Amino acid sequence: MTRRIGLAAGIVRNLHKIWKTNDISKSTKVLLYQTLVRVRAIILYNSETWTLKEEQKRKLRVFEVSVLRKICGITGRDRIRNTDVLKELNIEKDIVQVLRTHRLTYFRHVNRTQRYPYVLLHGYTHDHRPKGRPGIDNIHEDCTNQ
Repeated sequence: MTRRIGLAAGIVRNLHKIWKTNDISKSTKVLLYQTLVRVRAIILYNSETWTLKEEQKRKLRVFEVSVLRKICGITGRDRIRNTDVLKELNIEKDIVQVLRTHRLTYFRHVNRTQRYPYVLLHGYTHDHRPKGRPGIDNIHEDCTNQ
């Protein structure tokens, strides 16, 4: 995930002149961020299989809000809350909510098919399970948070 954020940050840096210009509206810049630049697509590539901890979710949110602040021309010294920045740009879902949607869509796809991913997800193993939380718990969390 850290590598994905680094790749997206490189694209954002390359578009510094676009974020600073006053000739383009904020809504167009947000649209550019979400679709044409595909920063979200770069960050969320293969995210359907990620099991995220709260610290990793926080890092994703921090990156997204930092990009949105650049679009608005807001710095940390302006003392404006992140929720206000999201409201100003009319962004309904933050990046973690988009990731949840991707993960649930992928889970529905895996559950629908009767191929190897389904067998791996619902199959029985004859060995002891390793320590640690299995990845399916994030799906339960996503379903309760939707």
